[in-house]
Amino acid sequence: MRSHAATQPRSHAAIGRRIHFIGSSCSGKSTLAARLAAALDVPAVELDALNWLPGWVGLNATDPAELERRLTAATAGDGWVVAGSYTAFCQRTFWQRLETLVWLDLPMPVLLTRVLRRSWRRWRQQELLWGTNVERFWPQLAVWRKEESLVFWIVTQHARKRRQMLAAVQDPRWRHIRFLRLASRRQVEAFAAEVEAAGQVFE
Repeated sequence: MRSHAATQPRSHAAIGRRIHFIGSSCSGKSTLAARLAAALDVPAVELDALNWLPGWVGLNATDPAELERRLTAATAGDGWVVAGSYTAFCQRTFWQRLETLVWLDLPMPVLLTRVLRRSWRRWRQQELLWGTNVERFWPQLAVWRKEESLVFWIVTQHARKRRQMLAAVQDPRWRHIRFLRLASRRQVEAFAAEVEAAGQVFE
């Protein structure tokens, strides 16, 4: 894989200021992106917040042009950390300016454990997501209802997402992007800790 060591960012310059975190549901994209955005003092952009309207209406399906407009506006500045997949939309709107892509390629058992714990917590606490929607827990277990089950989504999309990312790494259109693949919780935490430490040094 065309990549540098995932746990050695060393400085702001090593990863730049335009970063995209991508991975399966519950891989930790939003949490890690928020940490890095704070360390680098740039905006954090959560793609789900841009996409989802009340009633779980997704712009990616109902108004793709509006989603692309929102993505373009959110990444218009010189620095940002984006969290979320929507790969085709991202490639069309901001990958030409992207400096580093961090791929959170965690094992499927970790993802499944996380999605069940997170959905249970969100459901019990009636947590409002992106200011518009409340997640339900029991549909996550109904793997035969693919439109509603994140368990189904993770299991069926894990291999496809991996193939998609490996293809992107080899695509000459993206040779300007520094790809980092983090394949364990230990690698994720080591990466975040190093970037945060670099941020403190350069303040």
